[in-house]
Amino acid sequence: MRRLVSLISSATEIVHALGARDLLVGRSHECDFPPEVLDLPVCTRPLIDPTVDSRAIDQQVRNSARDALSIYEVFNDVLERLQPTHILTQTQCEVCAVSLRDVEQSVASRLASAPKIVSLNAASLDEIWEDIRSVGEAVGVPAERLIEQLRSRMEPVIATERPTVACIEWLAPLMAAGNWTPELIARAGGTDIFGKPRVHSPRIEFADLVARDPDVIVVAPCGFNVERTRAEMHWLADRPEWGQLKAVRTGRVWLADGNQLFNRPGPRIVETFELLAGILRGSITRNYCGFPARPLYSGKSHSPNG
Repeated sequence: MRRLVSLISSATEIVHALGARDLLVGRSHECDFPPEVLDLPVCTRPLIDPTVDSRAIDQQVRNSARDALSIYEVFNDVLERLQPTHILTQTQCEVCAVSLRDVEQSVASRLASAPKIVSLNAASLDEIWEDIRSVGEAVGVPAERLIEQLRSRMEPVIATERPTVACIEWLAPLMAAGNWTPELIARAGGTDIFGKPRVHSPRIEFADLVARDPDVIVVAPCGFNVERTRAEMHWLADRPEWGQLKAVRTGRVWLADGNQLFNRPGPRIVETFELLAGILRGSITRNYCGFPARPLYSGKSHSPNG
């Protein structure tokens, strides 16, 4: 009997989409979808304080990198008790989720169950499909049917006008979304002005945002929901130039759920595409796919309000 521990949210969602959720025996502290997985034993925790603001989180991560320390702890005692046959992790980003290095430094290599380590590393849509295949092999379920279902929902939008889009993945310092996000924006009918496909999120300056003056701004910080993003919009909205940006003046600044949609290279990337397509078509209002994407306007004080 296969016993899976998933240490990355996207892998947990892939297992569920493949109809194999009953094989999951443990999860990371970040795995929260579908809600049923919340009953599984938690196998990790962050070693930084994720409740502080964007700039403080960035500083903690930089300090850990400087000292060659991980920002996650894997609970060896929980793994010993669960004795998984497979552990799902990732190598794409050591900041975003528990990494292969974290697993290799844990007790996993010494478990009696001799678990197979399945490491995901998607940086593009095609690689997301490959990761789904890898998880399918781990759970013993063919993945092609699921992949075709997902791909069929992502037919590129044919647009005569392609608005320019800035997708913000972090607020302090300012970073644009990369990897698969530029592909999603292009398929949805837009032109990403900062991110490049298969390239990790680039750091940008606020002056770059002003100079490029995009038609649409989507703010979806990694790991943040809409409410938390709204609380941190002061990093942008307090700038004197913010109110002069075209996207702000025309009401085309959107807050989206980075945690649930934009930062998880799994089955719900299709919902991210549908959200972007709706935003660019102008058909999205206050809610979509269960996750709010709300327009943000600028008042006289340049403070966010809905």
